Amino acid sequence: MAMIAPRARADTPRRSVSILGSTGSVGCNTIDLLLRQPDAFSVEALTANRNVKLLVEQARALRPRMVAVADESRYRPLKEALAGSGIEVAAGPAAVVEAACRPAEWVMASIVGAAGLEPTMAAVRRGAIIGLANKECLVCAGELMIAEIKKCGATLVPVDSEHSAIFQVFDFTNPEKVEKIILTASGGPFRCMEAATMAGVTPAQAVAHPNWDMGAKISVDSATMMNKGLELIEAFHLFPVEVDQISIVVHPQSVIHSLVAYVDGSVLAQLGAPDMRTPIAYALAWPQRMAAPAPRLDLAAIGTLTFEEPDDQKFPALRLAREALRRGGAAPIVLNAANEVAVGSFLASQIGFLDIPRLVEETMQGTPSGSVGSIAEVIAIDLEARERARRIVQGFGFGRCDA
Repeated sequence: MAMIAPRARADTPRRSVSILGSTGSVGCNTIDLLLRQPDAFSVEALTANRNVKLLVEQARALRPRMVAVADESRYRPLKEALAGSGIEVAAGPAAVVEAACRPAEWVMASIVGAAGLEPTMAAVRRGAIIGLANKECLVCAGELMIAEIKKCGATLVPVDSEHSAIFQVFDFTNPEKVEKIILTASGGPFRCMEAATMAGVTPAQAVAHPNWDMGAKISVDSATMMNKGLELIEAFHLFPVEVDQISIVVHPQSVIHSLVAYVDGSVLAQLGAPDMRTPIAYALAWPQRMAAPAPRLDLAAIGTLTFEEPDDQKFPALRLAREALRRGGAAPIVLNAANEVAVGSFLASQIGFLDIPRLVEETMQGTPSGSVGSIAEVIAIDLEARERARRIVQGFGFGRCDA
């Protein structure tokens, strides 16, 4: 199962944009780019989960036609803050989906987690260009989403730095000439730490990524390397390759963002400073390019680039993700749901760092096989898996690990 080759769109004088998840890390970086080139873009809609203060600031700066907050309890302060602005205000999950349905040519899908699935699918169904920063959409509903993209004439332009790198150097016209794709991983903040020491790391340590400025959830995923496992599943759906054609290499400097190896021995890579504004700018302007303020790469100053094999024993999330991809059906949905619960529990200091993959593996046991036929079924499986994971946290003695 893989993405069809992207189709270039006709350039428009001013690209209309909606941002789903505008107050998160990716959303804020996208807005930074929009503000630098205000004549090139107009903003249709902005959405947030519950950060009304930042959403109001963004709305005043960008003047979107609509803003929506997923948390219905935040409607009144949002409405009051934007009174007299002429900006339409809405609240609740349905309002976020409505924002995705608004007629923007380009939509940034950056809502973290499975909550981004329905809004992203709504944008797909109207044939928009999707800047995809939400891994969970393809992890949980890859086959369904790719089928809908083909049916509706939508286009996915990946925003994750790794998938953006592959997208830029993958020969979609001759995919049979690709030998493999190679995802690079920084290794996270605990790459060189002994497992016994990792057992006692704190949430503050886990969110302190050595190279990238990311939100808490994604930073923890990077620390466990589940982030790379989710990216492996996502890459399988994005590009026309088989499971065994996707490999991972640890590259601590985060300069080479990923590579594509061809049958003649050539290996093409995309390089850049570790700044999310580069892949966001590529997606935002696609099929053209736009200026971005990311630091320019100075290879002579860097001096040395290193690579190593990932340690599946110390970071079992990689094994779990590959197992879920091979099993298919509900397995990737359960993997993702359990991981979201586990990360949330860790950030709340309810479980230890090494409990995260253990909780995921425990939740995945007994996952039924068979295909998943609808988004409603995806959501039902996701909810049941989350409840199962919560029961494990509460009733099976999970706590700070000692080993």
